[in-house]
Amino acid sequence: LLQTTSEQDDAENLRRLKAYQPWAFFITFGGYFMAHFSRKCYSTVKKELQDHAGFSAGILSQMDTVFMATYAAGNIINGKLGDTINPTTVLAIGLFGSGFCLFLINVALWFDFVNFSQTLGNAFILSVYFLFGFFQATGGPVGTAVMGNWFCDAESVKNRGTIFGLWTCHQYMGDITAALCTAAVLHIGLPYWWGLLIPAATNVAWGFLTMQLVADPVDTGIVTPEVKIRLAKLEAKRKEAAEKGLTVEDEGPAPISYLGAFQIPMVAQYALAFGFFKLTNYVLFFWLPYFLEVNHFKPVVANLIAALYSVGMMPGGIIVGYVSDFFGGRRAVVIGVFMSTLIVFLGFFAKFSGSGNMNPIVLLFMLGCMGILVGGPNNIITSAVAADLASHPSVRGNNKSLGTVTGLINGCGSITAAAGLMLVTPLMELGWSYVWLGLIGCTATGTLLMSTKIYSELFPPARTNALDV
Repeated sequence: LLQTTSEQDDAENLRRLKAYQPWAFFITFGGYFMAHFSRKCYSTVKKELQDHAGFSAGILSQMDTVFMATYAAGNIINGKLGDTINPTTVLAIGLFGSGFCLFLINVALWFDFVNFSQTLGNAFILSVYFLFGFFQATGGPVGTAVMGNWFCDAESVKNRGTIFGLWTCHQYMGDITAALCTAAVLHIGLPYWWGLLIPAATNVAWGFLTMQLVADPVDTGIVTPEVKIRLAKLEAKRKEAAEKGLTVEDEGPAPISYLGAFQIPMVAQYALAFGFFKLTNYVLFFWLPYFLEVNHFKPVVANLIAALYSVGMMPGGIIVGYVSDFFGGRRAVVIGVFMSTLIVFLGFFAKFSGSGNMNPIVLLFMLGCMGILVGGPNNIITSAVAADLASHPSVRGNNKSLGTVTGLINGCGSITAAAGLMLVTPLMELGWSYVWLGLIGCTATGTLLMSTKIYSELFPPARTNALDV
């Protein structure tokens, strides 16, 4: 009878868990979508800011630099914050803060701060963007943690790569929506600053919707597999304490420390590897149009061809996620294969980049493939792989680790990538082939950092689950 009751409870817990999963997916997907919508909208009106608001090229560049610095630091801080306090609060603050920062930029435009006093105007704008980077960094680590909390049943873990691969499409949909929104604003003749005001308003609106999100199934009384593991560990501690005449109270899972996160096997290696992979992505994303123009393509054609790289990145995460699920969660092996294949494509560019007669059809095909090869691993490392890492036996039963792990990987990766971008110009002066050779070195280094994990997935020790990392 007790066994029947327990099975009924498990079935009811699973039913409630599965019923809420679509809503958790929708809210966190939308939150990260809004982050990219508000982040990308600024870059879509850069020309207007320069022509109509008097923003110099220097201040636009400084805004990018300040944002990248605080975004990298924000990932590390916000990931830990999401594991320490209510994740819903952190996500909502990020959305409200992002919307408010864009509104402040609009205030600076409406009252012409820059032309009133260039020094004070620039200082105000940079201060706003300093805060903007921190607010923008909530969606990645904290949203991933909420997804990990809800998609924790056996079926979801088995399909974790596919689920997170679909979820990571939010960033590309946000970027595309920002471009379409600005294009529509300018097409119908509205002032360009509407391209900043619309995402500001939608971010705030989504913040109110996010406040209704339940971040952890435990808060609704659902007993998940993670809770069962934590309770089993607690019971073992209580028995041990009882033998010594002591008592142990259930204070819930304690947030993991940064040191504790780095002590989880492969977290440090993935954080470093992701930095090299992200640097490859940044160089291709920011410099492809310029490279194509240098190779005698017209600006419009160059941008259209380069767009194929971004288009390829969207299905990349889904493909890597699905394939890694198909092979039993062996994500490092799949990532290694994708990165090794990318080296072949980069080698082609290194060989023929100076020829000046690259075939547009071949370029379209290659850049689409390269988008898939780069986008897949980049998307999966900061989502499904991070969730796998936070499920390591050493921290099983403690769901206060995924945000910190994701934040460390994303933040460390952003710092490495931002520093590496400074090497592009010196390499370019030597010749474009050196840039491509540098990217081959980055890709190879990142893959080598994962070599121990790739080996363990190909030749797993006896009685080791392929999902344990």
